[in-house]
Amino acid sequence: MTEQIYSTDAYAKEMAAKVVDVDADDGRVLLDRTVFYPGGGGQPYDTGVLRIGDDQLEVTRVTSDGHGVWHWVDGSSLPSVGTGVIGAVDWERRYVLMRTHTAMHAMCGVVWDRFKSPVTGGDMREGVGRLDFELPQWDPEDRDPIESEVNRQLGLALPIEVEFLPRAEADLDPSLIRTKVSLLPSSLREVRVIDIVGLDRQADGGTHVSSTTEVGSIEITKVESKGKGFRRIRFQLTGEVE
Repeated sequence: MTEQIYSTDAYAKEMAAKVVDVDADDGRVLLDRTVFYPGGGGQPYDTGVLRIGDDQLEVTRVTSDGHGVWHWVDGSSLPSVGTGVIGAVDWERRYVLMRTHTAMHAMCGVVWDRFKSPVTGGDMREGVGRLDFELPQWDPEDRDPIESEVNRQLGLALPIEVEFLPRAEADLDPSLIRTKVSLLPSSLREVRVIDIVGLDRQADGGTHVSSTTEVGSIEITKVESKGKGFRRIRFQLTGEVE
């Protein structure tokens, strides 16, 4: 299995690695370790480059399977098994995704505290996201207070911590699953938990910033009806973060 550096250090931008498998027909390589997030939970996969000596290959797609993390590269020839590479993510893009993902969790925490409503879906790209909630008691007047409370929480400089729990222990805490249906595969033996301390704590595999002050603020751009009792809340990041 690939060592998933992004899982414990979201701020790692580069890594040295070795090619452990090659799929020439599909244009991808399997590495023994990586900083590239392979996507999941609504967060897109990372892009970037693999450097081999003076040569540089563009990483155009990343996914994971039972073998590890695969990196699709754009080039006429793939490195062979055993080749050493230096990988570097597109950090500017990754960091905005980290901020956006943390903003999504902050909104989950605020909505959960107000309505105890689960998430039924979500998606994001750089600087924008949407979350679907089961909200049968929704009132259009709730929009502005939710936006204000999310921004208040983000401004509190709440730390964001990562922990790993044995599956049996995680299963004893149903609050870790904020989705309508649990997305944790039955084969998973260890559960990664993201904790925005005092606001939101849930099972999650994506990358996040280390403090809510790095997110900045958000603006709810639209609230849509997705059927009786269901709402889709769209938002974007606003302002600059130093």
